[in-house]
Amino acid sequence: MINKLTFVTGLAIGYVLGAKAGRERYEQIRKLSGTVAGSPPAQKAGHAAAELGRGAGAKAGRAIGEHLPERVGRHLPDRFGGHGGTNGASPASSRPGQGL
Repeated sequence: MINKLTFVTGLAIGYVLGAKAGRERYEQIRKLSGTVAGSPPAQKAGHAAAELGRGAGAKAGRAIGEHLPERVGRHLPDRFGGHGGTNGASPASSRPGQGL
């Protein structure tokens, strides 16, 4: 019984000391990361990365806009019975489970 009590007491003390040390270290890391993120080189790198991402997104959007109509148009007649349209039926009712 004494061993159990000693063990539980040791756990409680370790938890309290670890929590205090962990909180202090967390605050230290948080302050350092704020300082680094606010520095001019980090700001410059962040703006450059954002601009690169915007450029890549615009390029991808143009590529999709150029190729999507031809690819969808190529597959639509197959989906709707080879007529190039729905022949009056909705896609769900013409082929159950075969939506776009």
